[in-house]
Amino acid sequence: MGEYLSVPASVGFIALFGIAVQNGLVLVSYINQLREEGKPTFQAITEASILRLRPVLMTALTTILGLVPLLLSKGMGSEVQRPLAVVVVFGLISSTFLTLILIPVLYEWFAPKLAMDTQQKTN
Repeated sequence: MGEYLSVPASVGFIALFGIAVQNGLVLVSYINQLREEGKPTFQAITEASILRLRPVLMTALTTILGLVPLLLSKGMGSEVQRPLAVVVVFGLISSTFLTLILIPVLYEWFAPKLAMDTQQKTN
């Protein structure tokens, strides 16, 4: 985008990490809740991914839509705030995709190991 890494861009990274972690926790906590209710891991992941799709997308889209005017601004002072918008908007696009695709796959991969660890602790 031709922007420099500046203090506002660094603040944007902090905001981006917060939103990305929140979206991931929303999904993983619901998967864990479904597993505690006795559902199989794959079914819990599928159901949680479907039911938490809207909250994850709404969190990301409201932030992105709120920052679009800042991203497209060309007036005086915009060179200071545009890096923040660039970081947050494009970071949220990629983190939302990773939250909806990568977290369920990784959860499926690590879930049997988590189940074995909890069984060993109870024995």
